[in-house]
Formats: sequence, C-alpha cells, structure tokens
Amino acid sequence: MAFGRKKEEQKEQEKVKKSLGREIFEWIMVFVVAGALALCVRTLIFEPVRVDGESMMNTLLDGEFMISTKFDYLFGDPERFDIVICKYPNASDGKYRVKRVVGLPGETVELRGQDLYVNGELMEQPFEKRENLRDFGPFTVPEGHYFVLGDNRSNSRDSRDSMVGALPRTMIKGHVRVVVFPFTRFRVMEY
Repeated sequence: MAFGRKKEEQKEQEKVKKSLGREIFEWIMVFVVAGALALCVRTLIFEPVRVDGESMMNTLLDGEFMISTKFDYLFGDPERFDIVICKYPNASDGKYRVKRVVGLPGETVELRGQDLYVNGELMEQPFEKRENLRDFGPFTVPEGHYFVLGDNRSNSRDSRDSMVGALPRTMIKGHVRVVVFPFTRFRVMEY
C-alpha cells in the first residue's frame, strides 16, 4: 500500500513539474508573440518619436512626442511639405531626424534669403520661422532623393549641409501625423 501511495505522490509531483514547466513555456511564448507584434507595428504601421532640438520650431517644439505613420511610404512616396522622420546617410548615431520635404527628385531647389524657390517658382511657406539666411543653390535633387529642411533654418542641420545632402528615398522612414504629448499641445499636423 505504501508503495502505491509513493507512486501516486511521484506522479503528482511530475504533474506539478510538467504544469510549472508548461506554464513558464506559455508565458515565454506570450512575450515572444507580443514582442513580434510590437516589432511589426513599429516597423510597418506607426512609431512614436520625440522631438529633440529646435530645428523644426515653431511647427514642432523640443520635447514633444508625435506619431509618425510608416504605411504611407510603403506604397507611396513623400510629397512636398510632408514632415518626415528620416535618418542621415553618414550619421553613425542611428537617430531619427524630423524635417520637412521641400524638393522632390529632379527638382531644382534654391534659397534666397528667406525665400524658397523650386524650379524657379517662389514657394509659400506659412510654417517657416522667418529670418534672414544665407543663400543656397540652385541645387538639383538627384533621382530617388529628397531635399529636406528644418522649419527653423538658422538652427537646422539638413540637406543644405554637404555631410547630409539630399536624402535617398530609403532614408525617409515615416510621415509625422499628430503631436500627442504634452496633451495640452495635442494637434494634427496640417502640412
């Protein structure tokens, strides 16, 4: 009788061990699946991004959090005046930058003081922080590239800088759609 009882206790302990092992495995699988889903969402759908610096003032302020959508550019290309998140080709820090697309592939971009000309036509820029700047260009944007500027052009490292230049399409990662934090400054981006 004691032998039978020991065998039952042993089976019960094995059952508990299997249950505990299975429970741990299931929790690990939950985290793996959740991580994979989060990676897919962040890679293909949208990504939260924090503004770091003053290059997009007064449109975006230092420390604001915004949502950038990525699916727009999976099947389409950036348009003029889209606010985008991008990476710089020669930057080793891997950080996203936030800039505005002003020149499309094949266009000629020129800055004369405060004024932006694209293919010789003066562009209206209600978003730009107006100030006197040195002239730039004319510069012809290579095919497959985009010319980006910060709205606060006197405090922006952008396509005017020879170390940045016009960005290859692959460096533009998302389209800024909405500022979500701080909540008091929540807004949908118009341009």
